[in-house]
Amino acid sequence: MPTQSIASPQLWAVTIAVLLVLLALDFVMTRRPHDVPMREAVAWSVFYLALPAAFGVYVWTVHGSEPGVEFFTGYVVEKSLSVDNLFVFMLLLTAFAVPPKLTQRVLLYGIVGALVLRGIFIAAGAALLSAGTWAFLLFGGVLIVTAVKVMRDALKHNEHQVDPGQMRATRLLRRLMPVTDEYHGTKLTIRQAGRRALTPMALVVAAVFLTDVVFAVDSVPAVYGVTSDPYLVFATNAFALLGLRALYFVLRNALSKLRHLNHGLAIILAFIGAKLVLHWAHTVWSWVPDVPTPLSLVVIILTLGAVTATSLLANRRDALAASRGA
Repeated sequence: MPTQSIASPQLWAVTIAVLLVLLALDFVMTRRPHDVPMREAVAWSVFYLALPAAFGVYVWTVHGSEPGVEFFTGYVVEKSLSVDNLFVFMLLLTAFAVPPKLTQRVLLYGIVGALVLRGIFIAAGAALLSAGTWAFLLFGGVLIVTAVKVMRDALKHNEHQVDPGQMRATRLLRRLMPVTDEYHGTKLTIRQAGRRALTPMALVVAAVFLTDVVFAVDSVPAVYGVTSDPYLVFATNAFALLGLRALYFVLRNALSKLRHLNHGLAIILAFIGAKLVLHWAHTVWSWVPDVPTPLSLVVIILTLGAVTATSLLANRRDALAASRGA
C-alpha cells in the first residue's frame, strides 16, 4: 500500500533548508552561554508557536482541510508528548549538575539528536506502511502497551528517576575515555595531561541522546496514528521539537506542577493506539468504524485540558491543606 503525501521534492527541500537555518540560528544564539531570562524565553516560544500555526494555515489553504486538520492534530499530539520529554531533560540537567548558562546548549543538542532519530524512525515507519496495512496494527499495539505502562507508573506515583552512574551510555564513555571533574564551557572534549578527555558536557549529551531514542519509539507511531503522510509526520515532529529549548525556560517551574500529565498522555496514547487498530480492522472489514481525525483532535484537546485542570485543583487542595496544618 503506497503512502500518499502532499509534499513535492521541492517542498521537502525548502522545509529541510528552513529547518537547518533555524537550527543554525539556535547554535549562534547559544554560542555565548547565558542563563535565559523569562522575556527572551517567552519571545522565542511565541515565535515557535506562530511558525507551526502559519504552516498549518498554508497546508489547509493549499492542500485542503483534511491535511490541515491532520497537521494541527499531529502537532498537538507531538507537543504534548514533548512536554514529558522536557521533564526528563530537566531531571538530566539536575542530575548532571549542568550550570544554568549551559542549559541552552544541552537542550539544543537534545533537539538535534531527536530530529535525526525521528527522521530515521519516520522513514522506517513509511516503509512499514508501504509494506501493508498490518503496520497500523503493529503501531497500535506499541502505543497501547506504552499507554498501559505510563498509566501504571502514574497510578503508582512512580516519578521519573535519573541516576547518571547507572546509565549505560555514560558508563561506556567513562570506560573508553577519562572524564574531567568540571565543565569547560560548551566543549565536549579537552586535552588534559597530554591526552584527550571528555567533559561532563559529553556525558549529559550522551544521556540526552539515549532518552531521545526512547521518546522516538512512542512519538512517531503516535503521529502516524493521525496521518500516514510521512511529510506531515516529519513536519509535526520538527515544529514540536524546535520550540522545546525556549519552552523549557518558560515551563521549568510549572513542569513539576502538572502532576496528572502522565495520566493524560497515557489516555492519548491508548486512544491513538485504538484508533490505529480500528483503522487496520477497517481495511479488512469495512463495517468496522474508522475514527475521523477531527474527533481525534477534540479528544486530545479535551484530555489535555482535563488533566491540566485536575492538576491545578490538586495543587490548590494541597496548598490549602498545608496552610491549615501550619
